[in-house]
Amino acid sequence: MREYAERVVRYLREVRTEMDKVTWPQKKEIIGSTLVVIVSVFLVSFFLGLVDLGLGKLVGLILR
Repeated sequence: MREYAERVVRYLREVRTEMDKVTWPQKKEIIGSTLVVIVSVFLVSFFLGLVDLGLGKLVGLILR
């Protein structure tokens, strides 16, 4: 049991050391990235909606 506890403590120390090396993005970068994602999702969903509408009309014409 003691060996397990020592391994856990060593692991947590290593995690802390690695977390100190992380470069976290600034608030401005996060906001910019979020806006890019939102705009991209909007554009892709708009495009897919148009494709769906067009294919629906095409299938409707074929089945008529």
